[in-house]
Amino acid sequence: MKRPARRRIEVGLLGATGMVGQQFAALLDRHPWFRLTWLAASERSTGKRYGEIPWRLASAMPDAASKMTIEEPEPRKAPNVVFSALDASVAGEIEAEFAAAGHIVVSNARNHRMDPVVPLLIPEVNPEHLGILRAQKKAKGWRGALVTNPNCSTIFLAMALAALRELEPRRVVVTTMQALSGAGHPGVASLDALGNVIPFISGEEEKIENETRKILGRICGETFAPAAIAISAQATRVPVLNGHTEAVSVGFSERVSTEEIREAFRKFSGKPQELGLPSAPSAAIVYNDAADRPQPRLDAERFGGMAVQTGRLRPCPVMGHKFVLLGHNTIRGAAGAAILNAELMRAEGVIQ
Repeated sequence: MKRPARRRIEVGLLGATGMVGQQFAALLDRHPWFRLTWLAASERSTGKRYGEIPWRLASAMPDAASKMTIEEPEPRKAPNVVFSALDASVAGEIEAEFAAAGHIVVSNARNHRMDPVVPLLIPEVNPEHLGILRAQKKAKGWRGALVTNPNCSTIFLAMALAALRELEPRRVVVTTMQALSGAGHPGVASLDALGNVIPFISGEEEKIENETRKILGRICGETFAPAAIAISAQATRVPVLNGHTEAVSVGFSERVSTEEIREAFRKFSGKPQELGLPSAPSAAIVYNDAADRPQPRLDAERFGGMAVQTGRLRPCPVMGHKFVLLGHNTIRGAAGAAILNAELMRAEGVIQ
């Protein structure tokens, strides 16, 4: 197996001060392929040292990042490759400006995910979708490129369904139980969250339903044809710090056994594992046989937060089969997902 050269590439970070931005900074610290050299955020933080910003993660702020000065999000100051943790209220315009100026933008924001010439990438699932970048350059007139990762809950569901592709899933019902950290900081008010379940997260259900079909679909000419699978999602917010849990029921085109599904989860792998990408978990999906797992408190941090964990696979009298998923929402569901995307792009020559 031939890996890319390990010369570290300078990268920047847009939206560096938010929770996902801080997770980017933590994961990029001492990354073997990328070196964080530039930080940008809103004018409230411009000119401050990163170490002056309140740090929201349990791990210590990286020493190298703490000494850096936060700059304005202007393309002329940034390195060629930038990660985006920008809020959706500003991400669309700023990311397009960077891509037009010749930068490679690897985004966690939702704004461009459903654009017909923007890859919505999960490296284990649809690495071939990077092939749309030629059409993107033609359609947008950008000198650079823009690649997005999906919504956090979408990533976990799409990976599970990708593992089951050969069994032909056709109907999916999913209910998410999403951690408070997914709402950012300060997020949901404590008196709303404690001892409570909030049965609404704006836009979340639509993202899960639409993004998953795009991810599992295929390139058709200069756009994407979505997968022929019906998905019904219900999203809830629960008083958990990190880790989104999903209760999933699936109907298949033909009768399948629980053992076939379990084996499909256990053998699922993709290009990140084949190429040995630095952030890739050795197993993309981990099946837990314990009757009461996975659990966010016990399992969200396992496998570096980068594996999707499954369990409780059993027959469903309505759909056919049902199971539980768990993923770390700010690592595999956000910053870690974007970094893995960039690693694949480096391995595939999109990032030089």
